[in-house]
Amino acid sequence: MKQILFITLLIISTHVRAEWFEVIGYGGIVDGNTTIARQAAVKDAITQALIFSGATVSSVQTVADGVLEQDELKIKTHGQIQHVNLINEQQQGDKYSVTLHLDIVSQQSQCIESQFNKQITVTQSQLVQPSQARLGQIFDFPKAGSQRLFNTLNERKNGVKMIPYIDKKIHVRDFFAQQFDYNASLIESLSQNSNSQFVLLSQITDITESRKMNNDYAFWQDDAYMRNFKIDFSLYDAQSKEQVWMQHYSTQGIWPFKKTDIVDVESEKFWLTDYGQNIQTIYSKLSQDLNTAVSCLETSGKILMIDQDRVVINLGKSHGLEVGQTLAIMYRSNLTAANGIQFAHQRNTIEQIVIEQVNMQSAIARNLSDRPLSNIQLNDIVKVIINEPESFTLD
Repeated sequence: MKQILFITLLIISTHVRAEWFEVIGYGGIVDGNTTIARQAAVKDAITQALIFSGATVSSVQTVADGVLEQDELKIKTHGQIQHVNLINEQQQGDKYSVTLHLDIVSQQSQCIESQFNKQITVTQSQLVQPSQARLGQIFDFPKAGSQRLFNTLNERKNGVKMIPYIDKKIHVRDFFAQQFDYNASLIESLSQNSNSQFVLLSQITDITESRKMNNDYAFWQDDAYMRNFKIDFSLYDAQSKEQVWMQHYSTQGIWPFKKTDIVDVESEKFWLTDYGQNIQTIYSKLSQDLNTAVSCLETSGKILMIDQDRVVINLGKSHGLEVGQTLAIMYRSNLTAANGIQFAHQRNTIEQIVIEQVNMQSAIARNLSDRPLSNIQLNDIVKVIINEPESFTLD
């Protein structure tokens, strides 16, 4: 994993904060080109610091363009990186590393829905062509990679809370097909087991070897290859059973092992290779993209129990709920098409409830009105009511 040292925190205002981070970034040396490796290490360090700080970034290039010249780091900043110091740089084998000291100013999101956390179930990736794992015998990579992905997502400070469901293999091919002929009950089952609002599915489409790095005439050298890594992610809303986000990522890196080696994909030796580091970069990018995709979506839950004028819901402290907050209730039903496919249907009601007790994953709320709750059933939807801040007040 990347080494990041959180140093101090300075409150600038109610909307801006600055944080110091010490970060080690890595770049792979390909064909002896240390210049590109050095630039890749700078980009890697900046990416890790931005992701760990919770800064919102569409790409590193939009935030900072970094090169190292004569032991000086020159960076163009665009508001989020305030100051950078180069602490150390060194070359170790086919890797180049830089240690940076960064002062990052992170603007708070303007999206009011982002104040509430979204829980997402992370599932085990499916390797589309298992035979591609023969090089290195990395048949355990889907599980090991998913664990690494969960750790990466879980380390980041943002409004997304990850729930792991990576011990079991699941079939996800249909969820990535253009026909969208998938088993919606799987989404509901995964959501119920983890109490999450969203489910993240992934499929690894390519881990084949590509071009050979060394010359065929250099018979005294061990073979080294470039190896591909391509992966698709798809995020589903557990209530509507519909896809709300999808993204494809691809990279490649040096595969430094012999063809006869059996590679331990859970070891740091694997993840510190150029190939492992490039996969880690994808996971880090996903963390940012996923947070951007869901931060402004509504936080919603469902009713677990009804007791006269009180209900128990599956939202709690981990979602950002507090005593006194108000939620709206929506009727939930399914509409069935001619082909048998069901579509989630929600209808607004006038019913509102107020939180009076909060647990980590649940809360107890009471009816806000003197009028009895009307036709409310288990699994009906609750949504947090967020009042827009007033731009002015009258005396």
